[in-house]
Amino acid sequence: MNVTRKQERIIRRALADWRQQGQITDSEHAKLAATLNAVAFDWQRLSRYAFWTAIACVLIALGSFFADSELVDYLLALFSYSGLLRIGAPLALAVVFYLWGFRRQRRETQWHYSTEAILFLGVVCTALMLWQLGERLDNGSGHVAPLFLIGCAIYGAVAWFGRSALVWLFFLLALGNWFGAETGYVSGWGAYWLGMNYPIRFVLFGGALLLACLLLREVLAKRRLFTISKAMGLTYLFIALWIMSIFGNYDLDSWSSVTREALIPWALLFAAAAGICIYISLKTDDGMLRGFGLTFLAINLYTRFFEYFWDSLHKVVFFLILAVSLAVVGRYAEKIWHAGRQNGE
Repeated sequence: MNVTRKQERIIRRALADWRQQGQITDSEHAKLAATLNAVAFDWQRLSRYAFWTAIACVLIALGSFFADSELVDYLLALFSYSGLLRIGAPLALAVVFYLWGFRRQRRETQWHYSTEAILFLGVVCTALMLWQLGERLDNGSGHVAPLFLIGCAIYGAVAWFGRSALVWLFFLLALGNWFGAETGYVSGWGAYWLGMNYPIRFVLFGGALLLACLLLREVLAKRRLFTISKAMGLTYLFIALWIMSIFGNYDLDSWSSVTREALIPWALLFAAAAGICIYISLKTDDGMLRGFGLTFLAINLYTRFFEYFWDSLHKVVFFLILAVSLAVVGRYAEKIWHAGRQNGE
């Protein structure tokens, strides 16, 4: 069995413990240990990072393209004689990429990351198609939520049948955009929808996404979509809680006159959510929950530090306290890191 050096150390330590406890014999220990083959270089991780970097470069290229107004105008003028062509061309490319990715996945299952990259190109073309479709159907109402919903349906189906966590990520992003756009349109693009501003809406959205993720855990896990679903649910939830701890359930006009004391309940709610996450992680040994809980608990504390002491403390004292606290956190993290290395050896 090919394993990384770190995995080899962990497995050999487990085998040694089992032999010492009498759970396996010396011959079984030797037989199992002989099957381990430490890979000198983690080519799988390099492949994953290389394709992620390639995808990032594609996004940067698209961003640079749309930032160049002359190039965009030239391309639009090139297809100006046919609005349907501007929709049909990216749609055809999206279909080609999706069919290519599904065919490659079915016949060559070992090429996982390259297949995801091909499906992602289909996602990009789909987004371009929806953009042009929105331009053609625009009647000035500002109701763009149906376009996001179409994107959700396409990305969700492709990710589900393609078992692609990357495309599923874009499905969840499109789902969040649809929710925000639809509630904004229904409320007349005002600050509140059913008495809730945007942060509170996305606290509920993130919580609902987490609940659905837990209820459908086995189904999502079979499709290799559970981890990304859980991570996105936590991301929506905690970022919304963080923003809510700063602005509360107020619009921008009334927020400027709100006292800091009025925002304390929202900050406490943010801290409680992080604390619950940490508590559950200690019970279940869930690294993701622990990471989110500790990270956003720290963000909460530092946000409150900036809120309460930015004006009252001299900037020299303020940044010295900040530097000392960060050094303490760094030192503690360094101890954990070194302890992990020693236990892994």
